[in-house]
Amino acid sequence: MNHSSEGIASIHRLANISELGEKNEKVGTHLLLFGMSPPEHSELRIASLVPSLTELVVALGLGDHLVARTGWCIHPADVVGRVSKVGGTKTVNLDKLRRLAPTHVLVNVDENRRETVESIGAWGEAAPQIVVTHPVDPQDNLGLIAQLEDVFGTVPGVAERAATLRAALHRELALTVPVGRPPVRVLYLIWHGPWMTVARDTYISRMLARINWQTLPAEAGGAAGAARYPALSGQEAWLAEVERVLLSSEPFAFGAAHAAEAAALCPRGRVEHVDGELLSWYGARAVAGLAYLRALAGDNRAIDRCA
Repeated sequence: MNHSSEGIASIHRLANISELGEKNEKVGTHLLLFGMSPPEHSELRIASLVPSLTELVVALGLGDHLVARTGWCIHPADVVGRVSKVGGTKTVNLDKLRRLAPTHVLVNVDENRRETVESIGAWGEAAPQIVVTHPVDPQDNLGLIAQLEDVFGTVPGVAERAATLRAALHRELALTVPVGRPPVRVLYLIWHGPWMTVARDTYISRMLARINWQTLPAEAGGAAGAARYPALSGQEAWLAEVERVLLSSEPFAFGAAHAAEAAALCPRGRVEHVDGELLSWYGARAVAGLAYLRALAGDNRAIDRCA
């Protein structure tokens, strides 16, 4: 998810860049690149326009090759603090990005605007290779890691780190399953003024489904666009069925007054603040995110792992 300074427009103007995948070749479930031929390792210059991907790049041992990030790419702080910022996920400073001469630009269907990606692709001989990602389920993290390994796996250490991360994800995915857990109807709120939530085919909703927490409304939002994060009128009949109301720590900073409003919105629901990064950031953070899910569900083993 994006952050509050890009505002509600950040959520409503989600870029549909999924069509760009049609310009890529497909090998299995992994998208390959379009653009220049692969550079030598010493020339590798990565720009990440997605916070989750920036963190994953560093986790794979590619931090020294990172030359550009958004202002919302804040993890890990000791590495990204040395990397140039090029605006936000929806407000990329294209001139600054071009001056940094990346060889690869990492983007995401939900996070970045299509016109941004098309502008980068129109740089002619200076155009970098663009890696389009779109994980929509915790299981997709395995494919995401494989996708980046396909791109950067010849860099020393990347394949080994990818294997370690995949193994950790396999363990957490195996532990975090809905079987044997009671179903819970939840409302996951990401914005106020208006209230906004998540559709069932988003990464966040499918994360919660791993512990049998079913988000309401029971609707899909489609491959891309504003319907993936629907606004509420407050008059929806199903609000009376909500058992838990989750106030995400991002992109909106919910306070005590918002919690009181949310309680009135869902009179049967237990209102609580949750860590939005752990529930919405894919990639390396998904390992801790899955453990955090089990802690929310009351799994004592997970609480120790999250500590």
